[in-house]
Amino acid sequence: MSRGKFASTTILYTIAAVVSLAGLLDALYLTIEHLQGRSVRCTVTSGCSEVLGSSYAVLGGVPLAAVGAIAYFLVFSLATLIAFGRTRLKNFLAVIVALMCATSLWLLYVQAFVLKAFCQYCLLSAVLSLTLGVIVVVNRIMNKGV
Repeated sequence: MSRGKFASTTILYTIAAVVSLAGLLDALYLTIEHLQGRSVRCTVTSGCSEVLGSSYAVLGGVPLAAVGAIAYFLVFSLATLIAFGRTRLKNFLAVIVALMCATSLWLLYVQAFVLKAFCQYCLLSAVLSLTLGVIVVVNRIMNKGV
């Protein structure tokens, strides 16, 4: 890999690591609140209780936010390793990010058309997941899949 491609990969995946940390904090907050049985208050939107209290917020008895926290932690770890030169992990990271983006799009649909309510923390997670998707695509375009 040329020095320019390595530099762009390092920068993009460092940004991805920071973005995933923000997602991890968001998901951990929601997971902790869910496990402690506390209601999350929205300050920007008004639908947090409806969204986070719905059946869509749990997957097999596990808070969906906990699954998100695991995904964000994986992305953080992989992006950090890639930024330090372990570029063989890019495809694995791309698969995880693609799954996160698909899940975010599905959950946006659920909020908009099924629940007709929006959770600001869920919206933040969707923005962060989609940002990670853009980073992965931009890196692939810049480095032609390297």
